[in-house]
Amino acid sequence: MIIIKSEREIELMRQAGKVVAEVFEAVKPMITPGVTTKELAHKAEEVIRSFGAYPTFKNYNGFPGAICTSVNDVLVHGIPSSQKLKEGDIVSLDVGATLNGYNGDACRTYLVGKVSKEAEELVQVTEECFFEALKFAKPGNHLGDLSHAIQVHAENHGFSVPRDYTGHGIGRGLHEDPVIPNYGETGRGVILKEGMCLAIEPIIHQGRRETRLMNDGWTAKTIDGKLASHYENTIVITSTGYEILTMLSNKED
Repeated sequence: MIIIKSEREIELMRQAGKVVAEVFEAVKPMITPGVTTKELAHKAEEVIRSFGAYPTFKNYNGFPGAICTSVNDVLVHGIPSSQKLKEGDIVSLDVGATLNGYNGDACRTYLVGKVSKEAEELVQVTEECFFEALKFAKPGNHLGDLSHAIQVHAENHGFSVPRDYTGHGIGRGLHEDPVIPNYGETGRGVILKEGMCLAIEPIIHQGRRETRLMNDGWTAKTIDGKLASHYENTIVITSTGYEILTMLSNKED
């Protein structure tokens, strides 16, 4: 069941989303060769708690980290550790914050020092996929319109889209209906309505679309060891289009 949010609930979602955006502002300058993913997670948790919020992912279904830190061929759910980032890496930081019972959820993929042109293009195209989807985010359009836009933009650049990880609705629950694939057909799926809150999250692979799950039960990697990139924001459908809830004044990261 898709839960349409009231104006009061949307304002609470804005507040949670702002906390998530503040995390990226604080953590981005730390992303340099030599920093550990655990240090990034510690800083993120510190920022989240400074706003009176809770790191949504911590202990969520047993996940041990405050945020997800996914490096290179890890597409999602990387567990913070003593792993040090190296020059040329890319790292995705997936951040959730719960405030006053409502959730914000977003992800950014960052370049560590100087990276290859191929890695830079992958990260750039993944972010572009999100904004391509937003061109169709308004009442009356179908969810498949957004999914199709993501898939087409990724594949037009020679990249692939995994089938087993998706975006989702969001509100009091971190994962609510509807499921939002990063592939699909136009004119299909749920019809968008004002008040829907959605976490749209393109996950794009440099190589094949298949994935493999590590023995820890969380870390998901590309099947061929090639790079993966992830970009996400929480949005709300408005009467005329959408509002991004996990960016500061719609400022790009």
